Amino acid sequence: MSDPETTDPTPVGLLIDAWYVVTMNATRDIIHRGSVAVADGRIVAVGKTVDLEQRFAPARRIGGERFVLTPGLINTHIHITGEPLTRGYVPDDTPFEENVFVWLTNLYAVYEAEDERCSAQLAATEMLRSGTTTFLEAGTVRFLDEVLDGLAGTGIRGKLGSWVWDLPPQPDVYHQSTDQAIARLQAQLESYRTFGDGRLGTWATVVGHTTCSDPLWKATRELADEHGVGMSFHMSPAATDPDGFIAEFGHRPMEHLEELGVLREDCAITHCVHVDDREIDIMGGHGLTVAHCPTTALKVSYGVTRIGKMPEMVQKGVNVSIGTDGNNASNYSDLMRATYLVAGLFKDGRMDPHMFPAEKAFEMATIGGAKAIGMQDEIGSLEVGKRADAVLHDTDRPEWRPLLNVINQLVWSADGRGVHTVVVDGRIVVEDGHMTHVDEAALWVEAQRRGEAIVQRSGLPDKAKFPTW
Repeated sequence: MSDPETTDPTPVGLLIDAWYVVTMNATRDIIHRGSVAVADGRIVAVGKTVDLEQRFAPARRIGGERFVLTPGLINTHIHITGEPLTRGYVPDDTPFEENVFVWLTNLYAVYEAEDERCSAQLAATEMLRSGTTTFLEAGTVRFLDEVLDGLAGTGIRGKLGSWVWDLPPQPDVYHQSTDQAIARLQAQLESYRTFGDGRLGTWATVVGHTTCSDPLWKATRELADEHGVGMSFHMSPAATDPDGFIAEFGHRPMEHLEELGVLREDCAITHCVHVDDREIDIMGGHGLTVAHCPTTALKVSYGVTRIGKMPEMVQKGVNVSIGTDGNNASNYSDLMRATYLVAGLFKDGRMDPHMFPAEKAFEMATIGGAKAIGMQDEIGSLEVGKRADAVLHDTDRPEWRPLLNVINQLVWSADGRGVHTVVVDGRIVVEDGHMTHVDEAALWVEAQRRGEAIVQRSGLPDKAKFPTW
């Protein structure tokens, strides 16, 4: 960059100022009274405000003294269809198998195309308004075309995939043979490798658990390699998965998937609570990602605080990131709340205050998430050359004052309700706490109407325990 004393300021699209800039760069620098300059969707400078305001002439300048600026958060496991419109309808006292196969799959089955479109917009709105700029989806149930179209207008960044399995025979509405499941995967990767302006695209996503045949596992791996995308699936939240693999194959899930050649660094595997040390060695050897969903583990009683081995995973080279999961398992899509839990669960479970300090938890929500989706060179930190995905947190709130340790405040005190402005690809998508490209009032009304219709069509009973007059 030229000397600012001898040249005119360089035009840029945006200059973002903050009381503190949390860069999450290699040295984890936090800049007091710092700024980030953005041009053409990318970060062109990060530094002291007093320097950058002399070097650049922004078309727009935002932020200021009362804000903390962070990278956008990255949610590595969320169901954006099937659950946002039935949030909280599933009772919170159902064990895993009942939760999934009695309640969730039957609710998913009665969604129509416009329901899924609305559901995706609602999920994206909640994520963006609470500081998440990128997500990895668990699997759109049926209507990927409508979901992608609905998401494109919100401005969020995401990797999606259809609901793909080939073993369960029901519900009939999304029963698939092995050939049909493989064809569905191939079609979405060929049609939607990238979508719209490039912020959205598809992954090789299968449901996982014990729902996939060996030919489907192998085909998914081959399609991921062919199209240069990652592979995502659920595994071992409860003992049913390892028990099922042992009964069928004589060994545990990770051992079997390694034999099939499925496991690579580009795999993002969700839950992994019921895994043993041998499986952790396998996962660490491949350097893959585990998407830890702490609220789901607590609500559906997986036993994560008793038997979970996320600290050992990190020690063995597994990239542990964070997800919020579905709205009947965690009921929220605010990744800041999940990050708070990640920082606390193993402190108590191991009775060791050194487990997952705030700094590590915030790494998992940012650069760990970026690595999980193979975008560590593009997002996850505020560095020159990366995409301009950034969040301004308003500190003129009781949970933020006094501000004495920024990372402690972000993880232990704040949540997504303090998010003021969100930028994705250099474009402001949330301002003063509200979406800039979504009619929120209309969305609330539509979501309520569609949610009520879905639960009525499902025939599932209302299990609320308190009477409503």
